[in-house]
Formats: sequence, structure tokens, C-alpha cells
Amino acid sequence: MHAGAEPTGAAVILRVLRVSLHVGFAVLLLVALVRFLTGGVQGPGWIALLLAPLLAAVYLVGTVLEKRHSSDPARFDPRPYSGWWLGGVSLLWLVLVWASADFVWLAFPLFFLQLHVLRRRLALPAIALSTVLVIAALWFHGGGIAPLGQAGAGQAGGAQAGAALELPMVLGPVFGAAFAVVTGLAYRALFLEAENQRLAAVELRRTRAELARTQHNAGTVAERTRLAREIHDTLAQGLSSIVLMGRAAEKALDDGDSAMARERLRIVQDTAAANLAEARNFVRALQSPDLENGSLVASLHRLCEKTEAEADARGAGLRCRLDVEGPPTELPAAHQSTLLRAAQASLANVRIHAQASVAVVTLSFLGPEVAMDIFDDGGGFDPAAVAARPDGSGYGLRSLRERVAALNGQLDIESTPGEGTVVAIRLPLGNQADSTAAVAQAGKELP
Repeated sequence: MHAGAEPTGAAVILRVLRVSLHVGFAVLLLVALVRFLTGGVQGPGWIALLLAPLLAAVYLVGTVLEKRHSSDPARFDPRPYSGWWLGGVSLLWLVLVWASADFVWLAFPLFFLQLHVLRRRLALPAIALSTVLVIAALWFHGGGIAPLGQAGAGQAGGAQAGAALELPMVLGPVFGAAFAVVTGLAYRALFLEAENQRLAAVELRRTRAELARTQHNAGTVAERTRLAREIHDTLAQGLSSIVLMGRAAEKALDDGDSAMARERLRIVQDTAAANLAEARNFVRALQSPDLENGSLVASLHRLCEKTEAEADARGAGLRCRLDVEGPPTELPAAHQSTLLRAAQASLANVRIHAQASVAVVTLSFLGPEVAMDIFDDGGGFDPAAVAARPDGSGYGLRSLRERVAALNGQLDIESTPGEGTVVAIRLPLGNQADSTAAVAQAGKELP
């Protein structure tokens, strides 16, 4: 089990089993060494005093390296050398078993190591061979052959002399090996389950991160589109009016008409002040300052008056009026903002492009919906042929469609070259929840 695994039930069980395995190995090795020393060390038996600490060190190094790598995959990976490590541990164990029967019981944790490190087709034969070696060691130290030059004497561990291979010498290691195999296979199944869960958790975190990046990018694009609409429908239109009024004032000065020049400069100042208010509202809630100073109907009245004044300043003679049908009702902020922006953009197009003499804005309160129509008797155009141009002009219709679509509304444009234009907008009102959702969709800010 890797340390980075999710703390599932299988992971907890695996952790307990692994800790128990390591503790068991250490306890068995310590007990065997103590019994060996208390039984009296003679002749070559002193080799066990050197090999037992060496076995403990080799075992500890292997487990520590594996643990460090599982917690941080960038560290040294000991897995390619795990077979050699297991071979070294087994060899040291065999020499210790030759020295004393007390070390044979280390075979049981070794069974688990063999199942964990080796492939199953190699692990099972290795366990069988280890079991045979344990039985042989017990018989060897039981008196079958005198170990380390001690003929017929009982060895450390209290084994009785005798050449016969007794039944407990066989059944104990065999049952121990069988139990180890069953437990080891269960351990491996849990290990695979925990590893699959860890990989699934890693993939889930990666997917969540990717989804978060995608949502952030989508939010960025939506915010840019929203700001483009706001800038086009407010600042860009205002700056365009300032440029035109500035040229008109310059012409009036050239003609010596100071009164006309002063009037057009006043319009420039008013427009610049309005644009400044719009720019400041970008930092706040992007609510039109016209709406802050009155209702939608009053704002449309002021817009019509402003349109006429700017047209008069250019000598166009455009007349603009507002018709209200039905009793006015309080509209959601998103609906008011969309209708006012639509009127601003449409009347700006009429003033600049249509060469019209009359423009009529009709605001209709129809119960479950609100409608607004902007009519002009100008030259008309082909709506299908209109597209945004590289200089930023021609963006108004697309922006208006996006605004209306954000509120689940409908936009229709009827125009034919030479026959005027009608821009018709229908917005459903719905309930308060729908209005709140529409506000979030039409004018949300980035989180």
C-alpha cells in the first residue's frame, strides 16, 4: 500500500497488517536471539551474534526505502531490487537457522514477504521450499544430525534429541505456511483494491482540477464578452457622440456661430460626464446611472431627448418619442438594464447610420412579459449582412442578441433597404427566482 492512498477501510487494514508483519519479524528475531544467548554460545555459534543484527539491518533498510518511495515517488525506487533484497534476507535466515532452531520461526513473516515481493507462480514454490527447510531444520536440531559439531546434544531452544521426524515437526510448519498463503492472498487482494482506489482518487483530483480550469476559462470568456457589450453600448457610443459633437462645435466656430458652438460643447460635457459615470459603475455593479436616478420609463424619456439634441447639433433634424403601453410595473434590474442598453444601441444606430426623420420607442407592459419596439423611418439595411468589423463597429446587433438571449428573451429585426427598421424585443418576466437567475446570468461578475 502506498502512503498516498485515500484513507479507506482497505487502506487502514493494509496499514495494520504491514505494521503487524514488521513488528512480528522484529519480535521473533529478538526472542530467537535472546534464547540463543541464554542457551549458551559455543564454537561457531558466535556467527549468529553477527548475522542477527545484520539481518535486522537489511530488513529495516528495505522496508524504509519502500516506505519513503511510496510516500514520495520522486525518491529512490527500490522495487527493481526487491528480489535481491528478499534473497539476502532469506540467505541470512538460512545461516541463522543452521546455527540455531530458535530462528526457524522467522519463516512465517518470510512467507508473507515472499507472497508480496514475488509473483504468485514463484511465491508458492518458494514458500513450499521454505516449509521443507523449516521441517528439515527442526529435525536437524532435534538430533537427526549434530549441529555445529555438537553430537547428540540438545540445542538452544530446548529441542530434545532423537533422530525420528515427529508429526508436530511437519504439521506446524505446513499449517503455518497454509495460513500465511491464505492471509497473504487476502492481503494482496486488499493491496490491489487500495491501489486502484488511490489511482481513482488521483484521477478524480486531476479531473476536478481540469474542470476548475475549464470553468475558470469559460468564466473569463463570459466576462470578456459581457464587458465588450457594456463598453460598446455605453462608452463607445458616448465617445462616438463626443467626437461628432466636437467636430460640429469646430464647424460652428468656423462659421462664427458661438452660441451653437457653446451648445454643442455643452452636449460634449454632458456626454463625457455620463461616460465617466458609466465607467465608474463598471467598478460597481454595472448598473446604468440613468436607472439609478429614476425608473426605466424616465430613463427612456431622457434618452429620447438626448438623441434629438445630438441629432439637432449635427443638423439631422431627427424627432424621437417614447410611447408607453399598459400600466408600468417594476421590472427586475437585469430587464431594465437590457432594455435601456438596447434602446441606447438602437437609437445610436438610427442617429449615425439610418438618416431617419422619426424614431419611436414603444415600451409595452404585457403582464407575464415586457416588450420594446424601436422604429425608425430611415434607409433600412439587410440584417443578415451585418457583421462586426475589425475596428469594433458593427458589434451592436450581436451584443444585443446576447443580452436578450441571457434573459431567455426574443429579438427580431425587421428591415429592408429603403423602408426603415423595427427592432422588437420580448422579455419574459417569470417569478422572482427566475429574475434572480437572470440577473446572475446577464450581469454576473467573476468569482
